[in-house]
Amino acid sequence: NILESSKHLNVDQVIITSTSEVYGSAQYVPIDEKHPFSAQSPYSASKISADQLALGYWNSFKLPIKIIRPFNIYGPRQSSRAVIPSIIIQALYSKNEIKLGNVKSSRDFTYVSDTCNAFLDILKLKNIFGSTLNVGSNNEYTIEDIAKKVLAKVNSKASIKQEERRVRSKKSEVLRLVCDNSKILKCTNWEPKIKIEKGLDKTIAWFKDFKDFFKHKIYHV
Repeated sequence: NILESSKHLNVDQVIITSTSEVYGSAQYVPIDEKHPFSAQSPYSASKISADQLALGYWNSFKLPIKIIRPFNIYGPRQSSRAVIPSIIIQALYSKNEIKLGNVKSSRDFTYVSDTCNAFLDILKLKNIFGSTLNVGSNNEYTIEDIAKKVLAKVNSKASIKQEERRVRSKKSEVLRLVCDNSKILKCTNWEPKIKIEKGLDKTIAWFKDFKDFFKHKIYHV
């Protein structure tokens, strides 16, 4: 609907927000924009479909689309269902243990303000229509790495427990995502500025400020 409406309204550009999940578990790292797709979940399949449909409008009608493919974003105000907020909330309120899924899978985490600035810089580009740009920090941390960092920052002695109900099915589990961000670094002046330690500090501080709201979620995250 958005693509068709944009075509009829002759909009200047259409931004498609993709996801690193379209790549599935990395076949090589870092992952560049040419990495094969792998629909390991319905969510991933839907995003692959959206990307390809957008490219179809570019190829057929020269609709000025840009595909931005963020890797894992984190920061204040994120849903408590996401892994870093889940870890933080449990670390703040659980004295004995925090429950997670596969703690050995790894991700490339980018702070929310860095991701927003990447969008703004890509919006200004005039010569990349019909193209895809990865947005990530070119880092790699396992979920266990992040959990240990958070526990240390909040002075928690809780243990890390893998809970079976949180583990994705074997074929669905995306084991490794690491961003090759060389294309966006070449095309823009953007670069990630918030390192993981500072980003976690800012995120933890926000969740502490709103701890009364999130306290009841300890049983659900």
